[in-house]
This record gives sequence, structure tokens and C-alpha cells, in this order.
Amino acid sequence: MVERGESRRAGARERARAEVMAQIMAAGRRELAEHGADGLSLRAVAREIGMVSSAVYRYVAGRDELLTLLIIESYDAVGAAAERASARGGSAAERFVAIASAVREWGREHPHEYALLYGSPVPGYRAPDDTIASGTRVPAAMIRLLIEEYAAGRLSVPVAEDAPPVGAALSAQCGTVREFFGADLPDELVLLGIGAWTQVYGLISFELFGQLHNTFEPADDLMEHQFATVASRVGI
Repeated sequence: MVERGESRRAGARERARAEVMAQIMAAGRRELAEHGADGLSLRAVAREIGMVSSAVYRYVAGRDELLTLLIIESYDAVGAAAERASARGGSAAERFVAIASAVREWGREHPHEYALLYGSPVPGYRAPDDTIASGTRVPAAMIRLLIEEYAAGRLSVPVAEDAPPVGAALSAQCGTVREFFGADLPDELVLLGIGAWTQVYGLISFELFGQLHNTFEPADDLMEHQFATVASRVGI
């Protein structure tokens, strides 16, 4: 009976802690939207949820830890959206466009979180390795398409007479990417995949950060066309 009572109390403490953490995260997102990542303040978060600032430090060690938690949460959210889009099926090109479109839609719905992930670095903050697994979910969804197509013999190494050679240092970096993603791909395809990933984010960032103002607005047709073009350049 004693052990059962202690277990119930421990469970209640865990639930209470989870509830407070959820409040802290929600307040952190609101502060992020209002003041930006560099203006995020634990004191303001504590004030918003009705706690003294010293009490908040029992849950997060400081601003940087809260930023890290918000970054991981956001990476996981956009990564899950990309994975769901890819899982709907279709050709590799259709799935690539679906992944890119899902990232764009998530960014349009969560512009402040998108800016936190892909905007200007936060002064004085360096993301820890804890963010890597979540932060690579979107590129992993994209590169899996290349892996699948190459393994099935539907994707070949591009041959272009004017293409610059892949030097030893760059090839070694491609090897690091291969090892990380478990990708059995030649250097040229790794580089095409990296290029496709950065082009997608460049297009989305241009839209979300106002660089298409008075030109391609709304940008739906442009994005669909460009995402498909990027897929074709990769060869899928």
C-alpha cells in the first residue's frame, strides 16, 4: 500500500511538472512571436504564467535551454509534416513536391518558429547537438527519395562536360553526409540533394521574409513550379 501511494504521488508530481512545462513552452512561443528569439526573456515568461522567475528556473536552466526546447519542438513539428507528406505516396517527384509544399505550409502557419529555425542566428546562442536529430528530419525525408530511386536504378549520376570536378575535401564532406544519413549515393547525387534542399528553403524564406512582395503574390503557382523544377534537376 505504501509503495502504491508513493507511485501515485510520483505520478501526480510528473503530471504537474508536465503541465507547468507546457505552460512555459506556450508562453515562450508567444514571447517569440512578440519579441523575436533575441528578445526572449525567462522573466517575461514567468510573469505571463503567474510564477516568480526563480521558480521557472526549476524547470529550465535559462534562456538558452528554453530556446533549445522551442527549436527542437519546431524542428519535430516541421519534420513530422514533411514525413506525413512523403508517406502519402506517389512518384518520387510528386513526393518531393509534397515534402517541400508541407514545409512551406508549416512555415506560413508558424512564421515565427520558421524564423527561429531558418532566419538570422540568435546573438549569443549556439544550438547544442541535441537539436541535430530533430533538425535533420526534413532533409532526411528528401534524401530518402534519392536513396530509393538510386537503389531501384531509376536515378543516374548526371554527366555534364562543364561540371566542375569534386575535389578531395568536398568528397570527404560528402562522405560525412553519406555516413550520417546512411546514403549509398555517389558524391554528385549527394551534392544535388544538398542543392535541392537549400533551394527549397531559399524559395520559402524569400516568400515568408517578404522578398516576393509586389512580384509573385500569391506565390502558390511559383512555388509549385519551382519545387517541381528542383525535383527535375535532381533527376527524380
